[in-house]
Amino acid sequence: MNRDQMLKKLGDMQEKTWDMIVIGGGATGLGTALDASTRGFKTLLLEQSDFSKGTSSRSTKLVHGGVRYLAQGDISLVLEALHERGLLRQNAPHLVKNQAFIIPNYTWWTGPFFTVGMKVYDMMAGSLGLGPSEHISKEETLEAIPNLSENELSGGVIYYDGQFDDSRLAVNIAQSIVENDGVPLNYCKVTSLLKDNDGMISGVMAKDMESGEEFMIKSKAVINATGVFVDDILKMNDPEAKKIVRPSQGVHIILDKSFLQGDSAIMIPKTSDGRVLFAVPWHDKVVVGTTDTPIDDASLEPRALDEEIDFILTTAAQYLKKDPKKEDVLCIFAGLRPLAAPQGDDSSTKEISRSHKLIVSLSGLVTITGGKWTTYRKMAEDTVNKATMIAGLERHKCVTENMPIHGYVKTVDYNNHLYVYGSDRVKLMELINKKPELEELLHENLPFLKVEVLWAARHEMARTVEDVLARRVRALFLDARASIAMAPEVAKIMAEELKYDEQWVSSQVKEYTELAKNYLLVV
Repeated sequence: MNRDQMLKKLGDMQEKTWDMIVIGGGATGLGTALDASTRGFKTLLLEQSDFSKGTSSRSTKLVHGGVRYLAQGDISLVLEALHERGLLRQNAPHLVKNQAFIIPNYTWWTGPFFTVGMKVYDMMAGSLGLGPSEHISKEETLEAIPNLSENELSGGVIYYDGQFDDSRLAVNIAQSIVENDGVPLNYCKVTSLLKDNDGMISGVMAKDMESGEEFMIKSKAVINATGVFVDDILKMNDPEAKKIVRPSQGVHIILDKSFLQGDSAIMIPKTSDGRVLFAVPWHDKVVVGTTDTPIDDASLEPRALDEEIDFILTTAAQYLKKDPKKEDVLCIFAGLRPLAAPQGDDSSTKEISRSHKLIVSLSGLVTITGGKWTTYRKMAEDTVNKATMIAGLERHKCVTENMPIHGYVKTVDYNNHLYVYGSDRVKLMELINKKPELEELLHENLPFLKVEVLWAARHEMARTVEDVLARRVRALFLDARASIAMAPEVAKIMAEELKYDEQWVSSQVKEYTELAKNYLLVV
């Protein structure tokens, strides 16, 4: 996957018409472009920043049916998500793994209550289930999570869900698009929509954010899959358009593994704000979150509010023997959920359904919003079905249900951090064999190697130090301070590969350092 080659393909199509243009390179946009390209449509995806730069790299790292949605009675969403969870585990086993979760019981009635609830969850998953839930004793609960608070603990309920690496999956989906003759382009921003004499959408104007070159691109269908920014595209189409998205901010903190000993995750079913809180092992660290805070303005770099930070630390301390403090936080990150709220709905964001919503404008613009990572494939299928019909394209059956994602391998060695590359791991090892210094660590506190930077720049369209440290390797999200120390070496390796000068290196290091400071609580 090479950006110059993608730009050349875009140039070659200048006098021709694409079947579908997808605006947005997060989970939904990438999934939609993959679905369209595998059906044989000439497909172009345009992303203003980097793939999964926004919400799609800032999740709780769960592929799940949604225990909370079951409690809310949203049965259809849970059924759909459990089915898609199973397919994602089947199609990308190098990125999606089976994770044991424990609901600790501190009152006598919660054990039977949650045992029954989780049995329903298992039943709904059917043949794609990940393992049976069961009630476990206090001793078994503490054996699984030794540093769980013992005060009044009566036992627990164990169940199984999926856990994954979000932005690595985004990269692999982009690579799958290329393998199916689609063209995904990062750092290419849609600046306006084109319309024919009848006022129907006929393409887009886009700008290469690196060179400044502008493109007039014709297409039979245009799909707005821009997450929390869908209203911006809807306003391009119709300045009078009403907002359809209510952004909700979810904040997570990263702690070291000493705060969650053992391999199981914790699910706290009801916090003081009515949400669930997770503490999940992830790349030898622990992700703790999340919050649900309504936000007025969408941003690519949302910031956690003080009350959200306090809420997570206080709630986690109630369940862990070792109370996390601000100085223990290795990283804090915020993401914005693009909730599809019905017009006039003033309910709290945590009560708005996570189901996706498809809207077709009078001009033929197709907009997809809502949903979550787990259901990205089904959202894409529904979106392409709709766009095919609106644009009058020949109908082709969706083929992604049982289609392996780039990197697919049958057996995965989770003990080596390079497992996230799946089948590409062999190629990284070949690079190391040719140049042994590429096996050197970028930082003593994290497992990432120099070869991963070279690979990201050469084969994964990483264009900046942030692209590498935030989304190709997950250094920013695992230990922001260590990632700052890695930046100079990363910039040097990238500059050599991409033929950039010393000025680029110094400006990249400076930019990245300023950005990464926002992921630290104690600078």
